[in-house]
Amino acid sequence: MPPDTDKRALLEQLRLDPEYRDEASGGSSRTRWVAAGVLTLVALIAAGVAFFVMRGPGFEVEAATAVPPAASAGPAAILQATGYVTARRQATVSAQITGALTQVLIEEGERVAAGQVLARLEDTAYRAALAQSDAQVRAAQALLAQYRAQLAQAQRDLKRNQDLIDRHLVSQQALETADTQVRSLEAQVDSQTKQVEVSEAARRGAQVQLDYTTVRAPFAGVVTAKAAQVGEIVSPLSAGGGFTRTGVGTIVDMDSLEIEVDVNEAYINRVHANQPTQAVLDAYPDWTIPSHVIAIIPTADRSKATVKVRIGIDQKDPRILPDMGVRVSFLEEAAKKDAGGEAPPMRGVLVPAGAIVQKDGHSVVFTIDGDHAHSVPVIAGQTYGDLRLVEGLTSGARLVKAPPAEMTDGARVILKKQ
Repeated sequence: MPPDTDKRALLEQLRLDPEYRDEASGGSSRTRWVAAGVLTLVALIAAGVAFFVMRGPGFEVEAATAVPPAASAGPAAILQATGYVTARRQATVSAQITGALTQVLIEEGERVAAGQVLARLEDTAYRAALAQSDAQVRAAQALLAQYRAQLAQAQRDLKRNQDLIDRHLVSQQALETADTQVRSLEAQVDSQTKQVEVSEAARRGAQVQLDYTTVRAPFAGVVTAKAAQVGEIVSPLSAGGGFTRTGVGTIVDMDSLEIEVDVNEAYINRVHANQPTQAVLDAYPDWTIPSHVIAIIPTADRSKATVKVRIGIDQKDPRILPDMGVRVSFLEEAAKKDAGGEAPPMRGVLVPAGAIVQKDGHSVVFTIDGDHAHSVPVIAGQTYGDLRLVEGLTSGARLVKAPPAEMTDGARVILKKQ
């Protein structure tokens, strides 16, 4: 056999059978598909676990807002405190008697003048009582007029008897009887005069009771609450069962608005009467309101370790409303100044002191973006009561007020309902 023939025979022996080659290639393809499916399933499970871990149950937190410092130029702020706008003159107006409302003439936000009618009560019985008192007064006056006429006649009779007694035309007994009649009628006139006064006093009392059915504004102001409706019963005293209203509405004298803040007792030595201050409402963080210290309430709150301070508002404005949140900067005109002679500006924003936490040796806050919190490094500065000045945030940024120690960057947060 030639050598070439031998080589071809050997190659033919080494060549795979076609059917065997097709089966081998088909098995390898199925193996690859199974492996790819397993890897895809593992990836999906890992993604789901990662999504659950990222979402997590979330931290329930309170939100706060970074605000600019109130003081910018002029006197330096030596202390800051938070509080609320209050009204020194406000009243929940009620009727002085118990009765059913027939008219309620006020609405929230309406301005009223002193003495303006706010509501009316059912007054039929009181009008009848007043009419009865009027009749009693007229009857008493008529009887008084009768007694006075009788007294005048008795006095004339007495005078005639006195003239006749000298001529012995009447007896002494007749003269004494006439004198007694005059004295008796004088007493009756005096008694009836007092009775007329009693009747007139009763009429005035009935008139007062009738006036009580009309509820009037005790002073000028703005209606902040309407507490009753037509048909309801109002009373100056609280009745059981909750069916009786004790007030018709609440009126606030907007000219009496002032600010009350709680100052930490450790810093109360920095506050004094007539000290200039600047107030910033939470609703208008870019609006600075000039103000001053009215008085320091001479008592401390042991539960909060604070002292209440009254702040007067120098410029009244319709935007200032009762119970608004406010931040007050206490100023010192003799504050330290820089080389240029001006008080150094306060740079940064103010945040609650509890919002700043330490992470890896750095001060950070957690800003709120949607339902996640992100760690932001800041430079912490001076403390002003419950607030602290920081750099690295913009004014108006929302942040977690008191981050839990285990909170991390990107953690899910749930805002507490206020």
